[in-house]
Amino acid sequence: MVRLNMKLYERGFLMSVFETRTKILEAASYIIQSDGILSFTLEKVAKQAGISKGGLLYHYPSKEALVSGMVKYLKQNYTKSIEENANQDTMQKGRWTRSFIKGSFEKNNPDKYMNAGLMAAASVNRDLLKPIQDAYEHWQDCINNDQIDPINSTILRLAVDGLWLSEIFDLAPLDEEKHQEVLERLIELTKK
Repeated sequence: MVRLNMKLYERGFLMSVFETRTKILEAASYIIQSDGILSFTLEKVAKQAGISKGGLLYHYPSKEALVSGMVKYLKQNYTKSIEENANQDTMQKGRWTRSFIKGSFEKNNPDKYMNAGLMAAASVNRDLLKPIQDAYEHWQDCINNDQIDPINSTILRLAVDGLWLSEIFDLAPLDEEKHQEVLERLIELTKK
């Protein structure tokens, strides 16, 4: 009984740690996206997350550690989405390209603020971009070997990246209907 209660306590503690870290990452991303990178301080992040600066430092002992956490969190969610889409796709030809397109479109709006981690990494320490750079190299290898013309699949990936950037920076973002039409056309192009 004590062992079971200890396991439940540990699970609750780990969930609490995960939830706190996620709250901190979301607060940091929100500040960068809404106020700009120059407003990104640990004090502001702690206040936005509703915790003390000491509580923030317990989870992320420096600004660089926090930015690293933001990049890793984004990469983890993005990778999970792409891999889930690839595993669900029953058509081999173009599978990775479609999964990249779907993963990019699906993660765009919910994680809009989480993309700020990439901007912070580029400003704070470009070496912190390494996890996402490595992920992109892997995805590009998968896209290149996707049984469709590798130039076409690369053009599709770059088009998705352009759409992603237009939405992050509000550069003439598409309305919902046009967004869906573009998604459908990109997917269609992977099947030709």
